[in-house]
Amino acid sequence: MHWWFGNKSQIQNEKHLLATRRGRKFGRISTKMLLLAVLFLIYFVYFGVKMHLYETVFLEETEEETKVNSVPELRRNVSNYVTKQPKKPHRQRYFPCEVPFLDSVTYLQEPEDNVKLARFSLRYLEREQGILPSEARFGGHQTFMDREKSFHATNQTIHCGFVRGPDGFPSTGFDLDEEDKKFMNACKIVVSSCIFGSFDFLRRPTSKLISEYSKKNVCFVMFVDAQTLAKLSSEGNIPDERGNIGLWRIVVVKNLPYEDMRKTGKVPKFLSHRLFPSSRFSIWVDSKLRLNADPMLIIEYFLWRAGSEYAISNHYTRHCVWEEVLQNKRLNKYNHSVIDEQFHFYQSDGLTKYDLSDPDIHLPSFVPEGSFIVRAHTAMSNMFSCLWFNEVDRFTSRDQLSFAYTYLKLRRLNPDKPLYLNMFKLLFRIVNAEESQSCSIIEQRRRDLTNHTKGDHCAYLAQAFGPASKLATLKKRECLLRSSSAMKPSPKSLDFVSKGQKAEAVGNSKGRAMSRNTEKGTDKRTE
Repeated sequence: MHWWFGNKSQIQNEKHLLATRRGRKFGRISTKMLLLAVLFLIYFVYFGVKMHLYETVFLEETEEETKVNSVPELRRNVSNYVTKQPKKPHRQRYFPCEVPFLDSVTYLQEPEDNVKLARFSLRYLEREQGILPSEARFGGHQTFMDREKSFHATNQTIHCGFVRGPDGFPSTGFDLDEEDKKFMNACKIVVSSCIFGSFDFLRRPTSKLISEYSKKNVCFVMFVDAQTLAKLSSEGNIPDERGNIGLWRIVVVKNLPYEDMRKTGKVPKFLSHRLFPSSRFSIWVDSKLRLNADPMLIIEYFLWRAGSEYAISNHYTRHCVWEEVLQNKRLNKYNHSVIDEQFHFYQSDGLTKYDLSDPDIHLPSFVPEGSFIVRAHTAMSNMFSCLWFNEVDRFTSRDQLSFAYTYLKLRRLNPDKPLYLNMFKLLFRIVNAEESQSCSIIEQRRRDLTNHTKGDHCAYLAQAFGPASKLATLKKRECLLRSSSAMKPSPKSLDFVSKGQKAEAVGNSKGRAMSRNTEKGTDKRTE
């Protein structure tokens, strides 16, 4: 016997011990599997019964409502109910309306002075006496009696921003360079915008759609602060030796009057008659928009043709201040308590809900969009701008809340001196448009007019727009000028800026006034 076989009894003992160990190990595994099986069974029974009860109850309710006895059909309804998710409501979108601009600025002529416009002398408070240096404010300290008096269209001095303290006091804000002031004092027609706090991109006017006449005679001014200028420079938008970036004249504002950048932006938005004291017309373009039409054609269409002195777009969805208040609070646009204070004050002073059926409602909407404003710098227009700015200075920077109150109170206190306001539909909101906002009647007639042949185009004007309408007269004049090569421009044309000076190029004919820029970054358009 070999030595490695060992003793026979010893070998049997070792086999017995090995079998015992295997049995114990198998027993432990079996116990764990049994425990898992029991837990799974309990889980299945509990949730299976619960699901069965839920389906039974739902089927019974569905059967009572639909009176359907087919169980398979009901089960299919249950499946659809569980798997189908509710769709979010789509945001309403709009096409821009076609604006029937004139084809050219060459034969454009300003209408004669309108005798219906109110005439009175309006002056502005320059300094306040008897206050501490720390109490000096850009908007001044208007008392309640001063505020009530300022709504009367009569010869008076009112608060309108740029209020300084006594001699020797520091500036209250919105300080400009002397060279910029000199340039602005010479402007007769202005297109202005602003970017403060580098909150937006620089969008240049579409140069190819603006006539050479407007490029030479209209001031394009973009107000920025030092922070915005630094950002523009870092992006490669550096002003040239004249201080221009494209058509924009960059004017740097120092010592901003408000910590709220939105409220600071209301200064150039509302007080263009203060910043450009020699100007007769101004166009405000929000920094989120790009100018896509000739400024002179815009002034002709929104002011001269409409017989207005102030033109502003109404909001595309909201028309009541009640709705605007709720929307501002829902989106946390401003402190809720300050909004409530302003809103309750307006209600106590006669502001009511918007009702289109009310014959005393003189506005198509109580809520403006406010990103596009065209103004003639008349006494009533300047007064309204000052009053609107004072409300923003006193309360919140959300100017949509104070527009209707300011206009209605001004009209109520001056029934014989109305502000001729042109409140039009928003013509330039265009973001992946899927639905169309209906245009005004005159725009629809314009479409009908363009469907006619060129031969009867002039003859159709009187029928479509009326023989005495301004548009018919202007378009008929254009037709006659085109039909006769010997006809020369009137020597009185364009005398609203420079007597006898003739425009050199053609603006766009039926373009949009504005369009939103959906691109990110600054515009690299070559001029």
